[in-house]
Amino acid sequence: MATFDDFLKLDIRVGTIIEAKVFEKAKKPAYQLKVDLGNEIGIKKSSAQITELYKCKDLIGKQVLAVVNFPPRQIADFMSEVLVLGTYSNTGVVLIIPDKDVQNGDKLG
Repeated sequence: MATFDDFLKLDIRVGTIIEAKVFEKAKKPAYQLKVDLGNEIGIKKSSAQITELYKCKDLIGKQVLAVVNFPPRQIADFMSEVLVLGTYSNTGVVLIIPDKDVQNGDKLG
């Protein structure tokens, strides 16, 4: 079982997707995203397996939640720097998004 202290170690922030393209070299269908996480963190890259429910053009400008303090992960020739959060549904991964526009970099709290 995880403890509340374990949860507090995660740094989860709001960011806006500013670029999305098909990740051709991924083993499973995925997109390469660039996410603007505000002035403190900046723009970070993420590989996201969200192709079943989202098109690249529809992701631009969408605010998402992302874990920003995991170590970077090499996926094929791409370095994924943050983990964009979503839920696994019957139809595919659904992004976790704020229900109102907030500042990039805002912390989940």
